[in-house]
Amino acid sequence: MKKLFFFSCCLLVVHTVYCQTNYTVYPTHWWIGMKNPHLQLMLHGKDIAHAIPQLNLSSSGIRIADGLTLQSVSKTENPNYVFLDLMIEKNAKAGVRELKLVTPDKQFSFKYELHPRRKGNGTSYAQGVRSQDFIYLIMPDRFANGNYNNDRIADMKDQSLNRDSMYHRHGGDLQGVMDHLDYLKELGVTTVWLTPILENDMPNRTEHGYAITNHYKVDERLGGITAYQQLSDALHKRGMKLIQDAVYNHCGLFHFFVQDPPSKEWLHQWKTFTQTNYKDQPLYDIHGSLADKKVMQDGWFTRQMPDLNQSNPFVANFLIQHAIWSVEEFGVDGWRIDTYIYNDLDFMNRCNQALLDEYPHLTMFGETWVHGTANQAYFGRNHMETPFKSNLIGVTDFQTNFYGINPALTQNFGWTEGVNRLYQTLAGDFLYDDPMNNVIFLDNHDMTRFLSQVNGDQDKLKMGIGWLLTCRGIPEMYYGTEILMKGISNPDGLVRGDFPGGWKEDLSNKFEKVGRTELENNMFVWTKTLANFRKNSSAITTGRMMQFAPENWVYTYFRYDQKQTVMVIMNTSTEERIVDPTRFGERLKTFTKGKNIISNDRMELNTTWNLPGKTIWILELEK
Repeated sequence: MKKLFFFSCCLLVVHTVYCQTNYTVYPTHWWIGMKNPHLQLMLHGKDIAHAIPQLNLSSSGIRIADGLTLQSVSKTENPNYVFLDLMIEKNAKAGVRELKLVTPDKQFSFKYELHPRRKGNGTSYAQGVRSQDFIYLIMPDRFANGNYNNDRIADMKDQSLNRDSMYHRHGGDLQGVMDHLDYLKELGVTTVWLTPILENDMPNRTEHGYAITNHYKVDERLGGITAYQQLSDALHKRGMKLIQDAVYNHCGLFHFFVQDPPSKEWLHQWKTFTQTNYKDQPLYDIHGSLADKKVMQDGWFTRQMPDLNQSNPFVANFLIQHAIWSVEEFGVDGWRIDTYIYNDLDFMNRCNQALLDEYPHLTMFGETWVHGTANQAYFGRNHMETPFKSNLIGVTDFQTNFYGINPALTQNFGWTEGVNRLYQTLAGDFLYDDPMNNVIFLDNHDMTRFLSQVNGDQDKLKMGIGWLLTCRGIPEMYYGTEILMKGISNPDGLVRGDFPGGWKEDLSNKFEKVGRTELENNMFVWTKTLANFRKNSSAITTGRMMQFAPENWVYTYFRYDQKQTVMVIMNTSTEERIVDPTRFGERLKTFTKGKNIISNDRMELNTTWNLPGKTIWILELEK
């Protein structure tokens, strides 16, 4: 196959004219005014290659429509595919065009549309998700059912609808998310991250969304493309942001280009089924085995999720173009990349850069489920001298979870145990280009919920939320944490329960104060108070951080800038501890009091404090 450049993504509306074959074009439409004028179309249909005339293209291509030049035509061993490489001229106008491929003995034409780009050209959308934001992670099928008419879609393979089963569909959808945006706004959320919303037409386990079967369809059981566009608009009207969950590494087994692959090289193929070894070490280990590296990157994630061959230029173009198409089509602000470390990392650098070329403010952060700060830093922008240098802006910070806040609240105090693990992990921030771009979290859709991690101790959950909303980085909260949802991730379905009140038949509605118990409302108010204080705190959202070595179970750190200083002091013991604030004179300086942002009590800085067990104080310092 001819080597192609990596073009911006394009999808066209198709009408067959001289060919009797029904076919589709991916991407469905495209835009004028893109910085990259190149565009690659995938035409897919029975024997479509036989309908395309054999053109003699000059080095500069041929003009096939107003503002469009055809530069190459590529066919594969599968006659059901043709790839057309186009260039959009600088002065091309928006509108529908008929593309004509004509030779003396054969003609082929189809229609496609170029749209004007979204208003704002990157200022009102693709604005990025920064440390000023507070992300709320939602699995749409389990959050709220806003439209009961789309619970089942005829002809889709998974017809399950059973809320008593953790692995069946429950009926939640994008309308359900829209119905509760005011709840999220009240909580202090600025950004919504949804698990993948693209079509997952698989026989089972379609609730999570990570087995995509058509990149250019939003799953109809979630409401389809119209609902997703409406959600994006509703968020932006409220001054909120949207993160899309992208899956490059694999797709669903029933994806059309898996069932009918363009070529043998479309997927990573093995003589017998080979699953990834889930080992990140071979990717950077100077002593590592190439065989281990190949299994890690080219092995299938599961039998139901084939591994895409991103070294194939057609695959790479398809994925890159779809990423750009999604941001432009839906007004996406942030881009979360699933299973980041399993991808071809050179491809990921190219894909990241292609997005940044079109959307300079867009934020991308990758799932880096690894063990070790250096391991994690390797996959993002970092200060390490390594042969491969990543351009990924931020990572999902598993280290401050696994080796930070979790042991801080579940282990006894020791030289390298307990809260010292959190202190030590954050001390490794020198490895990152900017640790403020890392997404920090207590739990997610694959992990035991944090309240269950701390054995149901609500005081420790408060401490965890206090840390989450004051530490460096971009905080992310998994839906329901604020109303005491529990669950142990063995199996994973147990951490993906329905948000109570998201279904009209629910006996209680936790979206409303009247539906919450006193304890649930107490945690909701705790989260709301901290999150909304954070919004207006320059010290926390953009300031620096200084931490002091923990002593006797107590850990203290400061967030500060020229306008504000916030002191956070955490007693991880079950017993009261005496704290002498004068130890922190390096940061206290001219301050005389600290205002507790929860109770509004003012505390003198020149006297010792009795800090109750399992307590976090967050103090705004005053002179």
